Amino acid sequence: MELRVLNYFLTVAREQSIIRAAESLHLSQPTISTQIRNMEEELGKQLLIRGTKGSRKITLTEEGMILKKRAEEILDLVEKTEKEITLSDSIIIGDVYIGTGETDAFRLLAKTAKELQNAYPGIHYHISSGNAKFVMEQLDKGLIDFGIIFGNTSAEKYNSLKMPAKDTWGVLMRCDSELAKKNSITPEDLWDKPLIISHQKNQDTELSAWLKHDLSKLNIIATYNLLFNASLLVEEGLGYAIGLDKIINITENSKLCFRPLMPKVEAELYIIWKKYQVFSKAAEKFMLTMKEHQEHPI
Repeated sequence: MELRVLNYFLTVAREQSIIRAAESLHLSQPTISTQIRNMEEELGKQLLIRGTKGSRKITLTEEGMILKKRAEEILDLVEKTEKEITLSDSIIIGDVYIGTGETDAFRLLAKTAKELQNAYPGIHYHISSGNAKFVMEQLDKGLIDFGIIFGNTSAEKYNSLKMPAKDTWGVLMRCDSELAKKNSITPEDLWDKPLIISHQKNQDTELSAWLKHDLSKLNIIATYNLLFNASLLVEEGLGYAIGLDKIINITENSKLCFRPLMPKVEAELYIIWKKYQVFSKAAEKFMLTMKEHQEHPI
């Protein structure tokens, strides 16, 4: 399977038309059609559903959707690799790819990026946001250089750097809610309340232990991936969201407020990268600067 043909396939998928794809690629329609059919024969699967004469719109089969996702990842990785290899040896320029969940501790990375910008304006940053599963998948595929996660991970597979910051767990709620009158929230306060929690499996055990209840026995009204979306559910009065502090900007005029958990629960953060990973010069400089900040916090 050639990279050139993968690009043809992605163009057809994007344009939803072999004719428009051929025009975009400055190739003939028969050339595109032949290459795609050869790819289907090679894989032994139909990738495209070709429209009738009245409707020439192209749609993807299930296998075509899988290939589209993987082809995008492959071509992104090829582009990233080409940039790293072709950069000059005499200067530090390039791209740093970071995957992270929602955390106020990302400010530390932002400060590092700002500090480096003065000396190395040719370094550019690409931030991918998602939950822990997303970050780990991106890291394992080589699509990002660094991942920020809560809690440490396999020392056999990853190197890690503990960040000099912790996030505090608490409850996001409407200001006019019953629990907003309290300074902190105990497990008992939430046993009879509609709850909105993160659907990350690795947090279930810790949360269940703090709540002193099996989560399946509580009123979990919704789960979320990113707390911003959950905050909209809270604002509409759907329930109480358990999450991290300082992610949602709560001002004096906000309808929402945040109360910490009691007993206090803090989340330690780590920046991780794959063992034996060969960094670009930009990524290596970023990592070294982060290590300096760990030893001498900003």
